Amino acid sequence: MTAWALGSLIVLAVLSYFFYRTLPAFLRFRGARVVACPETGQPAGVEVDASRAAVTALGGKPELRLTECSRWPERAGCGQDCLRQIESSPEGCLVRTLVTSWYSGKTCVYCGKPFGEIHWHDHKPALQGESGTLQAWAEVPTEKVPDALAWGRPVCWSCFVAESFRREHPDLVVDRPWRNEPPHPRPE
Repeated sequence: MTAWALGSLIVLAVLSYFFYRTLPAFLRFRGARVVACPETGQPAGVEVDASRAAVTALGGKPELRLTECSRWPERAGCGQDCLRQIESSPEGCLVRTLVTSWYSGKTCVYCGKPFGEIHWHDHKPALQGESGTLQAWAEVPTEKVPDALAWGRPVCWSCFVAESFRREHPDLVVDRPWRNEPPHPRPE
């Protein structure tokens, strides 16, 4: 074995170990979360520094710090005691987890189609607010997610796109009766 091949194997082994130790921590702590602020007891939207958690995971336990909080900049000097909630249940306070479980067993308010597995990379479902407005989840501030789950009604991606178009461009929409309606009984 040449020196170059041996060196390449050593570098590959070190990189493999690095990714083996850091990647799971990075994946576990990335994403927006909703926590109960220890000071106020109200929901707060936070994000953990997933890169720092991943790098510090090399030494054993990942060290968590917030990169964003909906209560900042007013409360930027807080002790970040909410991190205990994230440490105890990293997936439980993740917005994606909360919203996905909310759709479980529900049907679209427009078409009645039941929600199956949610794919957050494409065809994201939406919600209908109290006043009937349609919202994509990206438009809901993280700290308002619990409120949205309480009053919102589920809307599938197809209906969200169609109804959004209908509301934004009513002059371009033509309503036609369904073609799959059962035939009317013939008079005898």
